[in-house]
Amino acid sequence: MSNFIFGGCDTVKLAKKYGTPLYVVNEDHIVDRINEIKKDFLGKYTNTRAVYASKAFLTKEMARIIKREGLGMDVVSGGELYTAIKVQFPMEKIIFHGNNKTVDEIEMAVENRVGRIVVDSLYELNLIEHVLSKYNKKIKILFRVNPGVEVDTHKFIQTGQVDSKFGISLRDNIIKEAVRRAMDSKYVEPLGFHFHIGSQIHKNEGYILAVKRIVNLIKEIKDELGFVTEELNVGGGFGITYSREKRPLSYFTDAIMQTLEFECKQNNLERPLVTIEPGRWIVAEAGITLYTIGAIKEIPGIRTYVAIDGGMTDNPRPSLYGAKYEGLVANKYGEKPVKEVTIAGKCCESGDILIWDLKVPEIEAGDILAVLSTGAYNYSMANNYNRIPKPAVVMVSGGRDRLIVKRETYEDIIRNDL
Repeated sequence: MSNFIFGGCDTVKLAKKYGTPLYVVNEDHIVDRINEIKKDFLGKYTNTRAVYASKAFLTKEMARIIKREGLGMDVVSGGELYTAIKVQFPMEKIIFHGNNKTVDEIEMAVENRVGRIVVDSLYELNLIEHVLSKYNKKIKILFRVNPGVEVDTHKFIQTGQVDSKFGISLRDNIIKEAVRRAMDSKYVEPLGFHFHIGSQIHKNEGYILAVKRIVNLIKEIKDELGFVTEELNVGGGFGITYSREKRPLSYFTDAIMQTLEFECKQNNLERPLVTIEPGRWIVAEAGITLYTIGAIKEIPGIRTYVAIDGGMTDNPRPSLYGAKYEGLVANKYGEKPVKEVTIAGKCCESGDILIWDLKVPEIEAGDILAVLSTGAYNYSMANNYNRIPKPAVVMVSGGRDRLIVKRETYEDIIRNDL
């Protein structure tokens, strides 16, 4: 019998040291992924940038790692921006997204001189100009456009189709009116466009189609308005698998860049600076979550439920999207599976099921379950349903562990109650 080792650390010892549920994040894996970006995208193509989509996983320590490794960062809220500010992240490397930024958030971005604000609507363009006029400042912007591309992913994480809450439609010349107004403004400096067609995309055809449509837009706007696109942000959404199939970053980025360069050449355009925004791709497989097994409930001839001390409060994705995960019994790693069980969370919801039909060895209460590839959208989407405290987060690297987020207490949960 052996224990599961992750990032050089014994996960059973981590569970004993820090308690469960416990998020564990492997810094070495994150750095390896960033190095792959540097090698296969930034080093392969000139005039390119990469920014980390922080919504996938953001703590002060994660922001420090991204800062140290030299990437930019994409934020979508005042809270994410505030986190970056608190670690002295270079503001010129910040791209501020969001489909309904508040006045307070825009003011925070303007006061701290973020590198780019991505404008999501004509309403927002007016709002940004109003704030800038108060401060008598000018800021660089990109327009988020909706390329009308549907991709093969869950409908809740499609973002580039025609019927979407995100971006400015390419229909009815709305985007041309937005560009025209920005060109005439003394408060914004329009640099180009942004699109994001969705998350967890495993085929590159959607990116190819989106690039072709955006190049057509770039050509039309140059011909009609004289606007030269300097930057194009193609978003992220590069899929990872929560099982064994893998796709390298270059599968996506080569398709994007080769299509863009060909289309620009065909249209006699200079290829703009290209930015990518990987988030999940960097951090998902860098994380695991450790749980302690409690009640084991066998329904003869139907199913065996194995309950853990966490669930949809620390990982809502299976309930939201039907996300599928793999897991293993960390203190019986390598033992032969002898049965199938369903891993159930402790929340008062029938839908709180983390893994259906997981093959496991003989298990008992007190065993440690490790759920794999939980680095993205687990901690960042964690909640206090049933007033359950959020887990601690531990960073591991080369066999060493360090606490980067303290475990919430019951007192933390009621601290704002009156």
